[in-house]
Amino acid sequence: MRPPRTVAPVSRWRTPSRCWRGVPAHGCNQAGGFIAAVAGPGGRTYHQAMTVTSARSGRNRGRGVSVVLGIILLVLAVVAALAGRGTIAIPGFGQDDNAAANLSGQSDLTTIQAVVGSEKKAFFEDPGVRNILAEHGYRVEVTAAGSRRIATDTDLTGVDLAFPSSAPAAQKLLEKVTSTGEYTPFNSPIAVATFEPVITVLERAGVARQDNGHWYIDMVAYRELAQEGTRWRDLGEEFPSPGRVQLSSTDVRTSNSAAMYLSLLSWAANDGAVVAGGSEATALVSELSPFFLGQGYTESTSAGPFADYLSQGMGSKPMVVIYEAQFLRELAAEDGRIQPGDGRALAYPYPTVFTKHTAVGLTGEGAEVGRLLAEDPQLQQLAARHGFRPQDAQVFTRVMPELGVDGVIPDQVPGIDPPDYDTLETLIEGVAASYSPVGGPESSPEDEQ
Repeated sequence: MRPPRTVAPVSRWRTPSRCWRGVPAHGCNQAGGFIAAVAGPGGRTYHQAMTVTSARSGRNRGRGVSVVLGIILLVLAVVAALAGRGTIAIPGFGQDDNAAANLSGQSDLTTIQAVVGSEKKAFFEDPGVRNILAEHGYRVEVTAAGSRRIATDTDLTGVDLAFPSSAPAAQKLLEKVTSTGEYTPFNSPIAVATFEPVITVLERAGVARQDNGHWYIDMVAYRELAQEGTRWRDLGEEFPSPGRVQLSSTDVRTSNSAAMYLSLLSWAANDGAVVAGGSEATALVSELSPFFLGQGYTESTSAGPFADYLSQGMGSKPMVVIYEAQFLRELAAEDGRIQPGDGRALAYPYPTVFTKHTAVGLTGEGAEVGRLLAEDPQLQQLAARHGFRPQDAQVFTRVMPELGVDGVIPDQVPGIDPPDYDTLETLIEGVAASYSPVGGPESSPEDEQ
């Protein structure tokens, strides 16, 4: 068991101080003044402390003060309304981060329209990422879509940057667009979320092995064991489940992580060689389809089965195909549902496949943002904090101890390349044809991962 984790603080975007704050909600202040309630943006009420320097009694004096205060309140109400509508700018009042950036001298930000794989949406929404891009003069507006859709049927009119999550999708995309530059800022290997009793029985069966404290699942041995119809109870008393030995994945027809799992199965079935060409792919379809059809209902996003793994435990999802980054983020989080010693385990297919997130510039500005993502040291570090492996492997190695997960994840993972896009599509379409017309879930492009 590793020592208790200490999660390093992550840079966060701090909201500027409100113009009016530190004032009691009602009543008089200590200076003898009183509080004026002013309607602000979004229906919120702000309170302004009003101090009257002279409080002599007298009817005329009282009337004069009332008139002055009435004028002040009227002016404040008008200012608040204009600020809320964006007509005038008051620092920290009714403004978003971009308006605040404008006031700090970044008034000429270039807006970049980007279509990205949905697993990267949180990265682009990270205030630290937004701040660094703003320092370089860019504001990135993100639309999430599945990588296969980005490469095929997404309308890229007016888009500056396309950012699919796999090399095959990027390859297909380059066939239909004129690129202004391609960059691969980071990647993430396919991994397996499992449990110690499960990995123990797999080790006994010769399917799993441990190397330097990290677990690996031999894809050739796994394929053979699963094809034999082996049930968990056949492997030992540690996990006497009547269920069949199989990895749980997402829907291969819509999900990139399932497509990468299919790539690994095709490699194992093709005598340890990457499938090349439609004829080889077609010959393997009937053998590989049961690995997906046998799962029953599958979800269209990798968040679904991983959430079941976290909440329902070993009985429901003994082994789940995930992105390494998912497990890492949950483990590193202060309130994460994966804790040291809780019986959960991270394993890697042997070999695994890396999802290479490739940024394809469609304009000069889009290509420049892609270059920044790949070369800016701060952005590379933030990518590592989101669980991605940056171009510079040393960044990942350096950040892991800061997240408190040093030693949990190997620095290097043996991997292979997936088939090219057309070959992989032949495999996917072949498996998809094996489903019944009503089988599987529907999904929106943003849900796909």
